[in-house]
Amino acid sequence: ITKGENMIRINQLKLNIHHTEADLERKIKKTLHLKEDALLSYQIKKQSIDARKKPDLLYVYTIDVSIHGISEKKLLNRCKDKNLSLVHEKGYLFPACGEIPVSHRPIIVGSGPAGLFCSYFLARSGYKPILIERGMKVEERTRDVEEFWSMGVLKKESNVQFGEGGAGTFSDGKLNTLVKDEVGRNKKVLEIFVECGAPEEILYVNKPHIGTDILKNVVKNMRTYIINHGGDVYFHTKLTDIILHETNEEKKIKKILITDTITGEEKSIDADIVVLAIGHSARDTFEMLYKHEVEMQAKSFAVGVRVEHPQSLINKSQYGVEHPENLTAASYKLTAKLPNGRGVYTFCMCPGGYVVNASSEEERLAVNGMSYHARDGQNANSAVIVTVTPEDYGKEHPLAGVEFQRKLEEAAYLEGQGAVPVQMFSDFRQNEASKELGNVIPQIKGKYRLANVRRIFPKELGDSLEEGILEFDKKISGYAGDEVILSGVESRTSSPVRINRDDKMESSIKGIYPCGEGAGYAGGITSAAMDGIKTAETIARKYRSFDIPRE
Repeated sequence: ITKGENMIRINQLKLNIHHTEADLERKIKKTLHLKEDALLSYQIKKQSIDARKKPDLLYVYTIDVSIHGISEKKLLNRCKDKNLSLVHEKGYLFPACGEIPVSHRPIIVGSGPAGLFCSYFLARSGYKPILIERGMKVEERTRDVEEFWSMGVLKKESNVQFGEGGAGTFSDGKLNTLVKDEVGRNKKVLEIFVECGAPEEILYVNKPHIGTDILKNVVKNMRTYIINHGGDVYFHTKLTDIILHETNEEKKIKKILITDTITGEEKSIDADIVVLAIGHSARDTFEMLYKHEVEMQAKSFAVGVRVEHPQSLINKSQYGVEHPENLTAASYKLTAKLPNGRGVYTFCMCPGGYVVNASSEEERLAVNGMSYHARDGQNANSAVIVTVTPEDYGKEHPLAGVEFQRKLEEAAYLEGQGAVPVQMFSDFRQNEASKELGNVIPQIKGKYRLANVRRIFPKELGDSLEEGILEFDKKISGYAGDEVILSGVESRTSSPVRINRDDKMESSIKGIYPCGEGAGYAGGITSAAMDGIKTAETIARKYRSFDIPRE
């Protein structure tokens, strides 16, 4: 289907999960009262699962159809079906370049989703961006992470948090988002992922994911695109300071100072435009920006544990069978509002996945979750987290949330004696260290140790996590089983800081553009990527591309 043409959209088209492509085409023709030999082209816009009568499961489709030789409007009038409509999809359009010339190439700090997509669009439009990343390229980073998981050797600049692709590289690669999108950035993100090697199904499945194994190659291909279109990408290159030009009216970026994290070599780069896509774990960068009085504030986030269940239990609850054919491992999303006013919810659920040691600072321990594309691990895991606000950790300092995270991570490190602390839920309820495991065996990347996970948390947070898990058991039977495994601490759910930006997306220092999850404007791969695109659009509207001849 060509973008821009009129199409008929079919909603609520249902077929058995075992159907073939031929079955789908026959159902489309039947719905539109077309003859068997009618010529049409169609595109799946959305695919979800109807499990209301489990284990009898159905795929539910939204389909856009173009029919050759027939007027779509006449066909709609003939069918008179409430599930049919006429649509005209224009697609995403990057803005035309502005008129203000720039002396220096834009600098993007951080190669997570926000930095990658900002660099991708600026490179495509002739701005020749310089992308710097404190960590390593994904090939070397993967070796460093595997070594950390097997040997416990932490590299502070190359780990699950830092390196090409950002923290999302070692995750499930979930691509769903709740961000409202009226201009098509969300779909464009997915299309670019597919162009760079992601499976085409992410364009239409209800909860798209890539998987960390495929995501690594996608990230590498995005890097190649940026370089091939005039950009430069520098790894093991850390932003260590900024130099400003100050007048009575404003502060403006003049240079950045960078350090090669391998050789220790320091140098400066002249800068008019600096995009800060630094990620939620760049705590030292937050401190440097605070020193320069960049306006920022503490924000609410959430902390908690990773919970592991047999994937068969989740499948049984969601699908009605423990080992469904033709379907990937089932997922879930749960929320609870507690009497104490706190919200408890699941986050970053990884079907058939692994808990990972996601630490980035010595003697501090944080966990996350990841899945490979096949999602074929024996356990399901998810973060179960409770909301914390500046009132919980002190609202006097913008970086108070960072210190709150660090205290929890220090407690987790001590509790596990350097390994991931693990506890059965029955022992969590009794506030006693586990001495043995039941039938659920942890699936953890990195060493783990039986411990008392509850002791990591202040009493109210530990109580809230227990209450939340018991509430979730009312929705998924067995969720609060005695042998269910908890590990901690899940502390990097989102940035504890927001770097303020104005309606032109600039910080209190002109020329600096805070962007993505680390700056407090996104939550997850897709929303961070969309914010990166939005930042690139803002820069492009204002400044002239290097591809435009200068007078």
